[in-house]
Amino acid sequence: MLSPRKLKPIIFHYFNFSVLMSKRKEGSVLTPGSQKRQRKEHTAIRSDESDEEETLEFSASSGAPSQASDSEVGIIESIQLKNFMCHSNLGPFQFGSNLNFVVGTNGSGKSSVLTALIVGLGGKATATNRCSSLKMFIQKGETSADISITLRNQGRDAYKPELYGTSITVNQHINQDGSRTCKLKSKSGTIISSKKEELIGILDHFNIQVDNPVSVLTQEMSKQFLQTKNEGDKYKRLEELKQLYLEKKESFKSITFVNDMQARLKELKHQMVWAVVSEMEKEVELLKEGVRAEEGNTELLQKVEECQEKVNEAEKKYKAIQDKLITVSEEAQGLHPQCISLKAEVQAKRKAVNEAEIIYNRSKTELKRLEKDREQLHKQIEELKSCANQVSEPEKLERQRRIAYLREQLKAFHDEEVMIGQQLDQFQQAISKCREDHSRLRRESSEVQQALDAHQKQLRDLKDSKTNALKRFGPYVPAFLEAVEVAHKQGRFRKKPLGPLGALIHPKDPELNLAIECCLKSALQAFCCDNHSDERTLQSLMSKYYPRGHRPQIIVHKFQNKIYDTSQRAVHHPEFPTVLTALEIENPVVANCLIDMRGIETVLLIKDSRRAREVMQCSRPPRNCREAFTAAGDQVFERRYYSSSFVRPKFLSQDVEAEISHLNKEIENKRAQLTASQQRLHSIENEIRQNEDHLYGHRRHQKQLQAKIKTANAEIADLENVEEHQTADIHILQEEAEENKGRIESVKQDMQLQSREMEELKNNLQAAEKKLEEVKEKIHQVEEIAGPIKAELNQAESEVENSKRHLQHYEEKQREHVACINKHKNLLVSKEKELEEKTAKARQIFSEPIRVSRTVKSLDAEMNRLREKINLESSRHGNREEIIQQFQHAKERYEDASNTVKNLRRFIGLLDAVMVERLKMYRQFLKTLSMRCRLHFEHLLRVRGCSGHIKFDHKNETLSITVQPREEERAARSDLRSLSGGERSFSTVCFILSLWNISESPFRCMDEFDVYMDMVNRRIAIDMILERADFQPYRQFILFTPLSMSSLPTSPHIHILRMPDPPRDQRALTFQNRNNRDEDQ
Repeated sequence: MLSPRKLKPIIFHYFNFSVLMSKRKEGSVLTPGSQKRQRKEHTAIRSDESDEEETLEFSASSGAPSQASDSEVGIIESIQLKNFMCHSNLGPFQFGSNLNFVVGTNGSGKSSVLTALIVGLGGKATATNRCSSLKMFIQKGETSADISITLRNQGRDAYKPELYGTSITVNQHINQDGSRTCKLKSKSGTIISSKKEELIGILDHFNIQVDNPVSVLTQEMSKQFLQTKNEGDKYKRLEELKQLYLEKKESFKSITFVNDMQARLKELKHQMVWAVVSEMEKEVELLKEGVRAEEGNTELLQKVEECQEKVNEAEKKYKAIQDKLITVSEEAQGLHPQCISLKAEVQAKRKAVNEAEIIYNRSKTELKRLEKDREQLHKQIEELKSCANQVSEPEKLERQRRIAYLREQLKAFHDEEVMIGQQLDQFQQAISKCREDHSRLRRESSEVQQALDAHQKQLRDLKDSKTNALKRFGPYVPAFLEAVEVAHKQGRFRKKPLGPLGALIHPKDPELNLAIECCLKSALQAFCCDNHSDERTLQSLMSKYYPRGHRPQIIVHKFQNKIYDTSQRAVHHPEFPTVLTALEIENPVVANCLIDMRGIETVLLIKDSRRAREVMQCSRPPRNCREAFTAAGDQVFERRYYSSSFVRPKFLSQDVEAEISHLNKEIENKRAQLTASQQRLHSIENEIRQNEDHLYGHRRHQKQLQAKIKTANAEIADLENVEEHQTADIHILQEEAEENKGRIESVKQDMQLQSREMEELKNNLQAAEKKLEEVKEKIHQVEEIAGPIKAELNQAESEVENSKRHLQHYEEKQREHVACINKHKNLLVSKEKELEEKTAKARQIFSEPIRVSRTVKSLDAEMNRLREKINLESSRHGNREEIIQQFQHAKERYEDASNTVKNLRRFIGLLDAVMVERLKMYRQFLKTLSMRCRLHFEHLLRVRGCSGHIKFDHKNETLSITVQPREEERAARSDLRSLSGGERSFSTVCFILSLWNISESPFRCMDEFDVYMDMVNRRIAIDMILERADFQPYRQFILFTPLSMSSLPTSPHIHILRMPDPPRDQRALTFQNRNNRDEDQ
């Protein structure tokens, strides 16, 4: 049961909503031809375990109604419940588009469906009059509940039909903690939104308000509908429709204007206005002077021109040196083919000489053999002559034995000759290898000696730097710097030069010292001058202290007291520093010089070489990064990698003792290497001599074997040719001797020819070798010339890069200068425009200009003192002075924004007229609706033979209802609380039908509308409902009753849903759709 206190807002709610809905329907009276406009709903939702689930505030704007003949939008097509209240699965089932009766016994789920309709469409738990929290709707033993409601979305007033289609399904999921989630699905089942705001927009579009009893009247509300004790509660908050008018009226009343002001304050205000103008004029004039001064400053432009000239000169110089190097290189390249040709010629002639020597030696050997043959033949002839006819058998046997012996000996000689030939080849190869090793070791020893000399020199410099760190940069640097200091004190420099630059920087990480040295190179020994005059003076001093060819670079760079802003062009890497960030540089001139000369803000330092390759080459290098250096001094570009030839830093090392210790070890190592190399050289030389001795001995032995082989062959031939007949042999031997003599003469002649040819070939070889040496000497000379030219070219390239960097720097400065001038010009234009505006405003306030000698600050201070005085006087004289002061302030605001106030005044006047007309139309419309509701209520009561009326008192904001069941009982029972249950139910139906007649909701629901009615009242009430349904076929009616509906007529517009009594063990309930009166069978 609901108390009257709880019914107060409900009664106001349904009546106010009925007025608003009717206002939509009769909108043409106020705004003819207007289309429906969406209303805005401001919703605040709080889900917790408290009794209040959520608070919804609705505000409606009027518009023309959208009435479809077949209920196209907003009606309920179907509903389904799961684990809701005491039902595990209820539905789904379909509703008809016009009149629906849901019939079922108590406990079958009728009220659950109506409750689910309120909750499913976003209603509060308290609006159902059943529970105070959403979690209480979950079936016992379950953790959640689900409600699914399908709304029709057809016709021209459909809500976002391109997204949802012809129907919108609202799924509400209630959690155990009392919270709920909403999902809005389209016709196809696609989830369109899960926002509460979207659901509120849909309900507003369809004119659905589920917590309004005019739309959904629950059982408890139906019982207590007319039992409110206080008549004023039925009219509560009816004045909200007038709120906008009253607020505007109060706002307009609050605006007052000042008519008077003290003379002094007015005069000060006028002075203040023109003082502001005067100060603005001075500011504009200063800006103009600044712009003129900046435009007249051509120093940067001259710098750009000077740098451009330097760039041109450096490029011209570079081109000349490059052409010179190309000429020298071409000359060297031209000599290389000649050298190759001469080498081939020398080799060919040397080969010819060797071949001639071989042929000559062969002839010489042949001559010796022929001479020995001649002697032997002569000896044999003499022996044969002396021993003629004295040959015996024992001599033959001895000769045969001798031949066999000589042949065995000859075979041994041949085997030994082959072995000696192999040994000769081995000795020759060993000698060649030793000579190659000897040459390589001599080169290595020379390199080690050079490195040893360099280390010893560096060690001396380091030992000297222990007393003076500047000696690292050269033994003459301290004396030179003292001379610079003296010259500076004498005024020979405009600004004292800085240097060496390496002494003015300090690496933060000692592991990066070598990388920084390899990056800066000669810039570490360089000096920096402010101007060219100082440069010439410094050059003059350097000539006295530095040896020629060893003078450091002098950089001319304008001294500044602030380091460049490199934030836009510098590399910003999260892991690796740049050279600029890795150095501690106290003097900004040094930092700016290194930025201009070497671009240290764009060079990364990456210790690991593999990581450096990944950063620079495996992917795109970081933004603004040109190159990187590793801890080993290797230089890494995007597509190139150069290894460093340096092992340790020379200038930037901070631990001198460690460097000295390291150098001592290096020197000892080099000395040990040099000693080992020299010992190895001596060893190789001894080995060469031994091999040469063996070679010469084996060659002599080879010649001896060859002689023995020849002798044995000759002796064998002699022994084999001995015959019995000595006379014939003597004759033959004499012939052979003659023949041998001819051969000797022939060989001697050949040897003479071969000797002359050999001499000639040797002379040609010497000439070719001389030419080859001359060409080699020329190539060597050209290479010696090319070396300094290359160094000069590198220096010129460095000068070009430096000049271009300087040019780029000053061009950037010039662009910044031009941008600054443009910025000042734009500011000047803005200030001039502001000055014109302030002058115009000043003329509006006080047309004649005033010469003001005081400042704005002093005027403001006096005005503040004057206002304080006025406040003091106001406190003394009371309310009258306070009103005058308020008027004064209002007038000041008016004078500051007079044009705006005029427009507002005209607009407020229009609003007043509109609000007066709207209030008039609202009152007329309210009166018409009240009359319609009252007449319809009285008409419905007369159908039953009763009488009654509704009395609206808009002035006192009360609404009273009286009902007399019969004529004879009018005086006795006019109070609603005195009616019986059936009479009260019938009166409730009449009142609800009267409200339905003026409301615009697409569906209307009423639970147990026939409760406590007798059959006559019930029959009349049902007929009235049927009549109302026929009269409004475009609206949906859903009525719940536990009684039978078998007496209803057959009609396609009537839809009966019967809920059978569920068995005890059945948790899912089904519905049977009936369209005729046989539902009870």
